[in-house]
Order: sequence, then structure tokens, then C-alpha cells
Amino acid sequence: MDLHDIEIKLAAARTRLILDKPFLGALALRLPMVAADPAWCQTAYSDARHFYYNPEYIDALSMEQAQFVLANQALHCALSHFARRQHRNRFRWEIACDHAINPLLVKDGLKPPPGTVVLESFEGMTAEEIYPCIDENNSDEPEEQPQHEGDGSGEQKEESERGQKPDDQGKNEGAPRPQPLTASEEESLAAQWQQRLAGSAQQAQQAGKLGGMLGRMVGELMQPKLPWRLLLARYLTQYARDDYSYMRPSRREGDMILPSLRSAQADILVALDTSGSISEQEIDEFMSEINAIKGQLRARIVLHACDSKLAETGPWLFEPWDEFRLPKEIAGGGGTDFRPVFEWVARQGREPDLMLYFTDALGEFPQREPVFPVLWLVKGKAGVPWGQRVQLN
Repeated sequence: MDLHDIEIKLAAARTRLILDKPFLGALALRLPMVAADPAWCQTAYSDARHFYYNPEYIDALSMEQAQFVLANQALHCALSHFARRQHRNRFRWEIACDHAINPLLVKDGLKPPPGTVVLESFEGMTAEEIYPCIDENNSDEPEEQPQHEGDGSGEQKEESERGQKPDDQGKNEGAPRPQPLTASEEESLAAQWQQRLAGSAQQAQQAGKLGGMLGRMVGELMQPKLPWRLLLARYLTQYARDDYSYMRPSRREGDMILPSLRSAQADILVALDTSGSISEQEIDEFMSEINAIKGQLRARIVLHACDSKLAETGPWLFEPWDEFRLPKEIAGGGGTDFRPVFEWVARQGREPDLMLYFTDALGEFPQREPVFPVLWLVKGKAGVPWGQRVQLN
């Protein structure tokens, strides 16, 4: 098969992707296809500007497998993997990115090429969450590169180590390796791809062809995100109880009714999940943030801790003038059960104005929602059955 036939094959695969998977097809359409020099491109690669491919590699794929390769590279770009690596090792980052994307594409019905690794254990995880799970020994790039070949940083150094000079590339057919993206180019392309992601998702949703894991992932990405500290401050401010009162004064003060400022403290219950998945550093950061906010609200805070049962040394009471801090000793490390905290509140006979529960949300919830508002500050991706959920990380 000559190069012209391979170009037709890729164009046909992209057209089929547009018809069958309009979300992925619209993204793939944003990447002009360029035949690359096989000396540096063994499979396929995208620098977020073009889709580079090894003609021999594409020739060996079926039409369905070619669709997978196109979708893989396009989704890497749409998720801005090229701009999210930061300090991480390039090769380990590329592996983590593929582990994040491949299960999504397989679940969406695409057929991966031979040798593609699809691990269900990483299903639903981001590349940042997967990266620490990749063996640190995979820090040196082997001869056989993963399908997603990274963002190109450090490539000139690797060329010299392999004894390959830039001038030698012109002797081979195909496009030379593109130059690494600068920081400003990464930022600009990431913004462009975010817009493309939103537009492609909207078109696919209107056609009724965006669902499953891809649909959920896109839905999470498109939700507006605010820093959890800002959200926490908004909710605590909402329950500040300074207000004006128009109660009739006593007879000695006359008959005129003037507004007066009535101030009462807010009663807030803070519950800590001490099951072992929340680090002490994270709890300290959370506590210091609440302490900074409560000083402005005249809030009386009761702190309790719980894993599968309530902490024996709790609860701890902090008046508005007290510093809100973590007790020296809190037992924990067991399983997670949220019910004991709510049962304890019911026994007190007095409901808080607001409950803040700091947790990973991986536990047993009460079947019934309480009458008082509950704000879950969640580390991780687990959902909550009721109440307001705020993402911490």
C-alpha cells in the first residue's frame, strides 16, 4: 500500500469516526494528518497541532483499529495531557495518560490495536491519579514507545544519546520531529482544546451520541469549578446569623420602632473522617481554613471524629474566641461509617445550623437525610446520596 492509499485509509477511518462517534470524530477532525519520518515516529503522535503517523504502522491496522488510534490522540489533546505533565517523568506520564484514556475508548466500543494495554483497575481515574501507580523503574524510555509519545520535551537530548543528529532526519522520508511546545504555546493550545472539547460535546449531545463513561467524564470536565475554600466561605457566610430585628422595645424606650442589629452565634458541627484515607496534613489545612473563616462569623463549633465508630475522646467544643485546632490525639484508621455521627446528633436533642463532614465519601451513609444542612467536603471522586458536595482536590 503506497502513501496515497494510507492517507485514504486514515481519512475513511476519520469519516467513520465522525459518523459513529461524533464527539471523538469532531476532535480528530481538528488534527491535520501528517506522515512522519519512521526514524522518530514508530506508531502515532500528536503535538496538539498535528496528527503524525508512521505509514507502515497505519498500514498494518484494520479500519477499526485506525479509528482507535485517531480517537486516542485526539482525546489526549482534548484533555490537555500535553500541558499537564509539569515536573513528572515524561515516559511514565505518557503511560499514565494512555491508562486513563484507553478504558474510556474501549468502553465506548472502539477496537484497540494489538499490544494496547487496557487495565480496568485504572478505569475512571485521571492521569495524575494513575501516575504514582506506575513503576518508577519505567523512567527511561525504551526503544518501543507507547502509542501516545508525549509532548516532545527533552527530545534533543535523547537524539544525541542515540547518536542521531537532526541533520540525519532529512535523509528519511516523512515529516521531521516537531519542535517542543513552549510554555506560552502549551497555554494557548490548552485553551483552544478546551473550547473544542465543549463544542464537540455539545454537538454529540444534541445528536444523542454522547453517553456512558465518556459522557460522564465530559460532564465533570464541563462543570464550573471553584476553589473549595471559596465555596466553604460562601456556605459559612450564608449561615452567619447577624440580622436586623424589628421587635417592639420596652415602654420605657418609647413607642417608636427602629431597627436594631441582632447578633447570635452560628452553631456548626464539624465531623472528621479518621478512617485512614485522609492525611493529617490535609486535616490540618482544612481546620486552619475553618478557623480563619469562623473568626469573622461568631461561630460556635463542635468537632467530632469518626471512622466506623465515634472517637472516644470527642466531642471537642470551640467557642467563637477559641482557636479551632486539631486535638492532639484522635484514634482512627478503621473502616468508614457516617451513621454514628448523625445518631449522636439525634441523641443531643439540638440540631446544628450546619454540618461540615470532611471525608473521602467511601462509607455507609444514613438512609434518611437530616433536616439540617450537610456540606460534604470530599477528597476523591466518590459521590454522596444527599446534601451538598464540595470537591477538595
